[in-house]
Amino acid sequence: MLRGLRTASTGWVGKTIMFIMVGGLVVAFAFWGIGDIFRGYSRSYVAVVGSSSITPDQFRQLYQNKLQEISRQLRRPITPDQARAFGLDRQVLGQWVQDAALDQLARDMRLAIPDADLRRMITDDPSFHGPGGQFDADRFRGILQQIGQSEQGYVAETRRETLRRQITGTLGTDVKAPNAATQAVYQFQNEQRDADFVVLTRAFAGDIPPPAPDVLAKYFEQRKALFRAPEYRKATILALTPEVIGGTIEIAPAEVKKFYDDNIARFSVPEKRQVQQIIFQDKEEAHKAADRLAGGLSFDDLAKERKLSEKDLDIGLLTKAQIADQKVADAAFALAAGQASGAVDGPFGSIIVRVTKIEPGSVKPFAEVEADIKKGLAGERAKAEIRKLRDKVDEEVGGGARIEEIAKKLNLPYQTIEAIDRSGRGPDGKQIDLPKGVAVLDGIFSAEVGLENDALQTPDGGLVWYDLIAITPSRERTLDEVKSEVETRWRDEETMARLTAKAQEMTDKINKDGAKLADLAAADKLNVENTKWLKRNDAPPGLPVNAMTVLFNARKGSAVSSEAKDPIERIVMVISDVMMPNFDPGAPDVKKLSDAVRDSMVNDLYAQFMGRLQSDLKVELDPAALAQALGNSPNQQQQ
Repeated sequence: MLRGLRTASTGWVGKTIMFIMVGGLVVAFAFWGIGDIFRGYSRSYVAVVGSSSITPDQFRQLYQNKLQEISRQLRRPITPDQARAFGLDRQVLGQWVQDAALDQLARDMRLAIPDADLRRMITDDPSFHGPGGQFDADRFRGILQQIGQSEQGYVAETRRETLRRQITGTLGTDVKAPNAATQAVYQFQNEQRDADFVVLTRAFAGDIPPPAPDVLAKYFEQRKALFRAPEYRKATILALTPEVIGGTIEIAPAEVKKFYDDNIARFSVPEKRQVQQIIFQDKEEAHKAADRLAGGLSFDDLAKERKLSEKDLDIGLLTKAQIADQKVADAAFALAAGQASGAVDGPFGSIIVRVTKIEPGSVKPFAEVEADIKKGLAGERAKAEIRKLRDKVDEEVGGGARIEEIAKKLNLPYQTIEAIDRSGRGPDGKQIDLPKGVAVLDGIFSAEVGLENDALQTPDGGLVWYDLIAITPSRERTLDEVKSEVETRWRDEETMARLTAKAQEMTDKINKDGAKLADLAAADKLNVENTKWLKRNDAPPGLPVNAMTVLFNARKGSAVSSEAKDPIERIVMVISDVMMPNFDPGAPDVKKLSDAVRDSMVNDLYAQFMGRLQSDLKVELDPAALAQALGNSPNQQQQ
């Protein structure tokens, strides 16, 4: 499952899916313990909730609808592996169970919505309004067609969803965050501490002589697992990406220059002007005002006469295209800075404008963008070439040819990796360069030797094929193979032991004997630093997260120690002062926090309510039927 999450969340597509789905997973499965979700019974139903049930075919349709919905949002298809890795099946099932439980409760409570109210809710929905702001039946039917739902089905689902909201909406109606709870959270977040500290660096540990052969051998024997050689895999990769194929395509200089000339706006920053305006409903009045401006009246004085503030006058820093009225735009962009226009007549009155600031436009020189244009044109042409090559490669793969053979036959660049581990490194410890934007490494480590693998699609429209050639299993290394690594680790542990002991000695002297950090630091020629005032979530340069945790768990005046940025080194800190924030229930930040505390309480109530409701209804779920609905084996379903 974890590998699947990493695989599917690679690149922007996976991250977006993660954003869409994770909330649903949390809601859907907050209501029961993972261990007792599934209870076996007949495979006729995936789930039974009260008098409601869902068959494998019905669940499959529900699942496909959700998959298509997410694909529409992302504007690209989602693979079954991505959906399964993110637990889409469990999200859909959890949502159905939650809805079915609320529907059952609504029936038990005999809740209903009058048809007239339901009709009004639908016709009042802005999504179904036309340009005039009224309900548009054609638009309504068009939207339903896009989402694959009938009018009858939409009305029925709207009725059920409204009843569900009426039930769940009552849970948080009277919930208020107690001041004591808000105060506790506020003080926890905003408590500040000031501390002095010293860092015991590696150098402070002094010289550590090399270990005797028998000591190193014993150390290695006790930690052999740390020095095992990882599993390595040999693979061949054929990457047809716009970048790779584009590099083989020549673009004529004249074509590059023509693109630049034809698209000069793309390489230009348009001129902007800070524009002010005075609007007149009466055109005659506007022209008289313009004459007065021409006679020496200032624009500011005219604005004061009309009781207009600076905010009333200013319409922003705009390009010419951003000014809707073409006459006004022409007038504004014909003025010098500080100059006011004459009256500009329009269909609804007249306007006088003034320009207060001008930001000149600019155009990037051809030489500056030539390489980028050439690369872009080659990339676009490469996409067409990739589509042609895909058919050829797929035909060869279908005929049983290996990736290396195909690449040589079609004269395509390919990559042979002699050995790569799960972290993407070779035996020398260096990172191996792999195609970007696809989880080819996970593919290699999920593949079997000699079997065909599906091509991976890159975000830029490229394709990546790969073959697994051989597997070198993980093995224990001998001391001779890793002697340098073993000795380095032994030395690090010895250094850490010395520094830890020294840190303990210093804290004991301060806490038990009343010694001062400054005196101890002076004796050891250490530099005392100060944190200034810190909050829990601050990230000061000299203190790692674990040191901040230790700092805020200690009492004022005490000395504590923690590992430093370098985990081998140690920090000794003395908390010199603690400052608790003033709590004002009426302050804006406190009110915002109070709302967050309230929301958290409502969410807890909701989770408890749904958990009890589903328990009372004796929800039953069948993992075998779920696997049947998705075409998986039960073991695969639980991965």
